[in-house]
Amino acid sequence: MLPGNQTQFTEFILLGFSEKLDEQGPLFALFLGMHLVTVVGNLLIMLAIGSDSHLHTPMYFFLFNLSFVDVCVVTTTVPKMLVSILTQNKTISYADCLAQMSFFIVFADMDIFLLTAMAYDRFVAICHPLRYAAVMSPRLCGLLVLLSWIISLLNCLLHSLMVTQLSFCTNHEIQDFFCDLAEVLKLSCSDTLINLILIYVIIGLLGILPFTGILFSYSQICSSILKVPSARGKHKAFSTCGSHLSVVFLFYGTGFGVYLSSSATPSSWKNTVASAIYAVVTPMLNPFIYTLRNKDIKDALRRLISRTATSQ
Repeated sequence: MLPGNQTQFTEFILLGFSEKLDEQGPLFALFLGMHLVTVVGNLLIMLAIGSDSHLHTPMYFFLFNLSFVDVCVVTTTVPKMLVSILTQNKTISYADCLAQMSFFIVFADMDIFLLTAMAYDRFVAICHPLRYAAVMSPRLCGLLVLLSWIISLLNCLLHSLMVTQLSFCTNHEIQDFFCDLAEVLKLSCSDTLINLILIYVIIGLLGILPFTGILFSYSQICSSILKVPSARGKHKAFSTCGSHLSVVFLFYGTGFGVYLSSSATPSSWKNTVASAIYAVVTPMLNPFIYTLRNKDIKDALRRLISRTATSQ
């Protein structure tokens, strides 16, 4: 469906980071490297969890899904930018832009819900250990992930339908490397007040409320850990939660930074960099955070590599 306007609008132009020819090569190498590291790193985590029975627990079930979503996030945004750099063609069709925007909304929402589910899992494990097996049953874990997908898809559908009702005028240059919803709305010559209200309402419901729940969970976790008599027990409990907290603050810090700066200032190169940190750098760092600070994952990766080497 094309937006209704008088100019037969059919495409956007993704300006990306730079139009200077001498900067295209380094940009291509940088983002290709980050994309490969993200995909390989998260796939290794997924393989380690899937192949090791020791990691078939609720926490690693959510981590498996988080790694899958991170692969989807970078695959939604980076390949198009790499093709644009190689071909020097920065255009993207209206339909492709809408699809890219929709997929990104789904996967960003999934990140939020999975991080919240992981926080709840740690809360039950540390604050109510005797009830952990009964509360965090496979059925509940599967239901939480399924519900997350349903809400994410409904949110995506709502925003996408709202965008298709907008008209776009002569300005069709997006100051970003992918079709972000906030940047697309800036190009519309229709009244986008309802769209913006909807964005902030949903950010409150699907962003701030889960974040508040995560903070509450970890406040209870810290309170329980401080009651542990042994220093070794405290260290083990804190190290278990440290990786997840690092990912939470990295994700929310960059995410809120992108949307607050985007709404407060006009499109700029700084916003593009912030978007790259949120959409590319954060998924790339997640595997490193979990492997460097998680003994179980490191042991599972060693066993996976050992089995692979033996089979050859």
